[in-house]
Amino acid sequence: MSYYFSICASEFYQQKYVEFLLENYEQLQLPYAFPVALSYIVSPILMTHESFLCFNDDDEVIGAFGCIYGTGEKGYEDTDIVQIQVIFFADQYRRTLLFTRALHFFTEYLEQLDREVKELRFWAPADAYLQKLFVKIATKTASAHTEHGMLDEYRCSPSDLLTYVQRIRQ
Repeated sequence: MSYYFSICASEFYQQKYVEFLLENYEQLQLPYAFPVALSYIVSPILMTHESFLCFNDDDEVIGAFGCIYGTGEKGYEDTDIVQIQVIFFADQYRRTLLFTRALHFFTEYLEQLDREVKELRFWAPADAYLQKLFVKIATKTASAHTEHGMLDEYRCSPSDLLTYVQRIRQ
């Protein structure tokens, strides 16, 4: 089976992005109240940043990911930092190879931007399985307690992410 990725450059694809993530909201297991989780899901679209879809051979959406440029602490002016807001694949498509292809697509996308990206950041539920995966890609830099669970923050450079992707693809 093959897969392909698409940038959500039109309202039609942006709508597919939001619908897919909301249809799978329970599986996202975000440790936030729904309004906060929704803001993270839609922020790549509302802030006119980047959202992406993954499709299978039948042109069905099987995954989505999105990011924003900058951080809230700096008023989103530190655009050399990219925050990954969400990455999700339907359960039957969660494989290392597909995840790696998505990361490769994303790193290639970042390389062609007209801005320099120095750092990638993302938060994830403090889960042992996710921690084992993410420490292969990034450095855990912080943990935070929310009313719905613990979160870990991870950071890496785009070159570190690309090195990981290349190592896995070999």
